[in-house]
Amino acid sequence: MTFADVNIKVPEGMIMYLRPKNPRAELERNALLLYPYINDRTISHGKAAEILGIPKYDLIELYDHMGLSYLSMDISEIENEVANWEKLKEAHA
Repeated sequence: MTFADVNIKVPEGMIMYLRPKNPRAELERNALLLYPYINDRTISHGKAAEILGIPKYDLIELYDHMGLSYLSMDISEIENEVANWEKLKEAHA
């Protein structure tokens, strides 16, 4: 994997937190930088995992460990999706 340096403006108080102490901390920081783009559906979890050089499942587990959900739907949206799937299944039976 190729790395590049990027300059960003942050409050001075953040600087010490943006210098990771180990590879895991660096991965978490980079994953968090990508999360808004997953959340707004600019990229997928798979693409983010590819960028980070890790398997998709590992990225999903990393986000889960950080308290970030893989599913962006609430329970009513999931129930609606299941109901629609059931209707489609019946229609094609």
